[in-house]
Amino acid sequence: MLQDPSHKYPPFNAIALPQRQWPSRRQQHAPQWLSTDLRDGNQALPTPMGSAEKLHYFQMLLRCGFKQIEVAFPAASQTDFDFVRTLIEHGHIPDDVTIQVITQSRPDLIARTFASLRGAKRAIIHLYNAIAPAWREQVFATDCDGVRQLAERGTAQIRALALAHPETEWQFQYSPETFSATEPEFALAVCDAVSAIWQPDPQHKMIINLPATVEMASPNTYADQIEWMDRHLARRDSIILSVHPHNDRGTAVAATELAMLAGAERVEGCLFGHGERTGNVDLLTLALNLYTQGIAPQLDFSDIDSVRHTVETSIGLPVHPRHPYAGDLVYTAFSGSHQDAIRKGLALRRDGTPWQVPYLPLDPADVGRDYQAIIRVNSQSGKGGISWLLEQQHGIHLPRALQIEFSRHVQQHSDRHGEESDGDTLLRLFRQHYLHGEGAWQYLAHTQQEQDGRTRLQLTLRHRHDTVQREGVGNGPLDALLNALQLPLAIRDYQSHAIGHGSAAQAICYIQLDSDDGRQVFGVAEDGNLQRAALKAVLSGINALETA
Repeated sequence: MLQDPSHKYPPFNAIALPQRQWPSRRQQHAPQWLSTDLRDGNQALPTPMGSAEKLHYFQMLLRCGFKQIEVAFPAASQTDFDFVRTLIEHGHIPDDVTIQVITQSRPDLIARTFASLRGAKRAIIHLYNAIAPAWREQVFATDCDGVRQLAERGTAQIRALALAHPETEWQFQYSPETFSATEPEFALAVCDAVSAIWQPDPQHKMIINLPATVEMASPNTYADQIEWMDRHLARRDSIILSVHPHNDRGTAVAATELAMLAGAERVEGCLFGHGERTGNVDLLTLALNLYTQGIAPQLDFSDIDSVRHTVETSIGLPVHPRHPYAGDLVYTAFSGSHQDAIRKGLALRRDGTPWQVPYLPLDPADVGRDYQAIIRVNSQSGKGGISWLLEQQHGIHLPRALQIEFSRHVQQHSDRHGEESDGDTLLRLFRQHYLHGEGAWQYLAHTQQEQDGRTRLQLTLRHRHDTVQREGVGNGPLDALLNALQLPLAIRDYQSHAIGHGSAAQAICYIQLDSDDGRQVFGVAEDGNLQRAALKAVLSGINALETA
């Protein structure tokens, strides 16, 4: 790489926009959406979709709620032409959906495009030609007049063909391709010349689509370009201002959001941002960004995994696991501090209140995800994530002190094996360390009597290989048990809860014991009877103390 790249890559010249308004505006509603997945997205694939795959994808876009879909470049290939005919002739286009097709400004291509749309109820004809200096000079070897006249001739031909076929409701879209790299005054002159020929009115608007064909600068510069055009376009009340951002700098989503603040009313892009080079803007991310700000996006991603699966299988490209909102791992935390914050936030969550769960800007349930995969455990995880998985998958609610101790066992296991620990692995480790049922003392049976506020306990126990009888008196059954064994122990903490429901429910008890030499241990036990579970838990703690 060059030590001083400024000579090879001079910075983009920002336009003068005094008193720009977009920085102080706030988005209030969703834009009009146009999916370009079946055209821009399809042309970017190593193996483009066939007609059956495109139809399956088209139907998925309909389920998502798209009302405008660019379906083909029908003059570019017989496959694209036939796909448009299939949609029309087989009635695949709902009455409230408009298909869009694209064409260059060449008489034969325009005529072929109209032929593909014969019988359509409504359609958008999208005309484009590149207008930026590098394209004028290097690609087309023409000047500004030549570029403008090319756009004018194409517009005039489309208008004449539209008037000749009034059975279809036509809408016209013009894109000054490479707009982002064009002098704004010239872009304006071409757009105004085109709209002067088409003659839109407020009841029959045309679309001026301003592409960031190549991202030339930071998103604020694109917003300035859009606001400048919004201020200066002729017949502005008869024009829908649209944007078609690409992602060369990796800022297409940000550029689009600022462009909407600057006056854009319509956005073209692909669901997951695939497209030529670094892709079109990501419509799913844009839509759900709006959703998390309380704005209904008018698109339905309530089954986001189904949408992702259709896209991946259709285009042969994977969606990144950390892709915003839709990736396999996007709602998953491995970090201990993140897990603890998420667990606490979800525990405090109440229906009907604003969503404010730490680290989760979107409720996974709103896009069809459950909470099982939010927290996953590896060597980076902490007590919060481990206890969350045990709670959610197995109904085990560990006391805080036991969370801390058990997390050390889990981390040792993860470090040793170098792998993620799922809920079943955690349960196995928990049983291994606390519920194994082994040790010198084992519960067999007991009876008790209450007298003068004291509890007398008769116990039948197994001590190593012998069955023994013990009797003790205390302030309750657990105190009586310790007295029966004549052990210098104190119960620091006792907690219990049920696992399961109805007749199959089990009680689980957690006992924290302190010895007179300062050691602390935990005993845990399960039983269908709460008192038996508590007695077994004390014995479990005693066994752990003896083997520590």
